[in-house]
Amino acid sequence: MSDKNQNLIVLEEKVILLINRLKQNYLDMKNLSDELEELSLIKKELDNDIILLKEENKSLKIANNLLGSKEGNLITKNKIKSIIKEVDSCINLITDIN
Repeated sequence: MSDKNQNLIVLEEKVILLINRLKQNYLDMKNLSDELEELSLIKKELDNDIILLKEENKSLKIANNLLGSKEGNLITKNKIKSIIKEVDSCINLITDIN
């Protein structure tokens, strides 16, 4: 009987160890889940910042080009051409209505 009792004690210790590991794994998963949520929010904020900075950079490039900078003149010219085409299209629509 002593051998059976010893086996039972060993089994009980292993079960307790597994339960403790399970609890620790659950806590780790909870912590990682919280961290993931926090990092997702930070990523969303950074993505918004990137969008705003790109828009600001685009505006600054246009302003810089309007002030006579050589860099990006092609971009400004293309933008002006597209605006002129849009205005021409509107004028054509108005003349067709009349």
